[in-house]
Amino acid sequence: MDLGIRGKRALVCAASKGLGRGCAEALAAEGVSLVINARGEDTLRAAAQAISAAHGVEVIPVAGDITTEDGRGAVLEALGGEADILVNNAGGPPPGNWRDWGREDFLRAIEGNMLTAISLMQALVPGMCDRGWGRVVNITSGAVRSPIPVLGLSNTARAGLTGFVAGISREVAQDGVIINNLLPGIHATDRADSLDKGVAEKEGISLDQARAKRQATIPTRSYGSAADFGAACAFLCSERASFIVGQNLLLDGGALNVTI
Repeated sequence: MDLGIRGKRALVCAASKGLGRGCAEALAAEGVSLVINARGEDTLRAAAQAISAAHGVEVIPVAGDITTEDGRGAVLEALGGEADILVNNAGGPPPGNWRDWGREDFLRAIEGNMLTAISLMQALVPGMCDRGWGRVVNITSGAVRSPIPVLGLSNTARAGLTGFVAGISREVAQDGVIINNLLPGIHATDRADSLDKGVAEKEGISLDQARAKRQATIPTRSYGSAADFGAACAFLCSERASFIVGQNLLLDGGALNVTI
């Protein structure tokens, strides 16, 4: 299937590895040029070189913390203030217990997983509307549909972003700009390793045992792959997704047991 986005330009955040890298790879394979961002400069540059060599598209790496004004300013400068596609992504806050979180913990989570994405949409979506075409995919979490108690900071911030998207997506669809959210369950990324290590330490079991225990709760009996996640992202960024507006697509191997 031709996704109809060859020649478009995208910003993909947190794209040096994991789900962001999967999205960047999938878009590049469709002929989309990229500006990619992550905090680790060496890993980011290596990813940019590998993606460009594999797919023959321009990939500009911009190292920095996307959750800061300086980090966002750097990627917007590299884009010249314009992009056809925006993939918002940022690492989630650490797990913990709600009794231990203070105001600053919540503010950091909201800045990283809600306000950062909103700021980038405010910067780039108006231009998409003026040009009559655009796509935004926000990588959030399955926790916005089924909250995870130890991830309360993430639950809070990502639910706020979901509410914002529910409104803005309906407003800009008439201008050819399509905004949706991708909700990952557990994928084989550093985030999953971190969560599994926490379980292993808490329960006094090995990392393999913790991983197997979590996989047993997923109908596919496996973690998702970054490549499959990226393919879903590329589809939502495509011409073929023009009638999918303000949706929350869950990619969790069937782990969330819901009818709708």
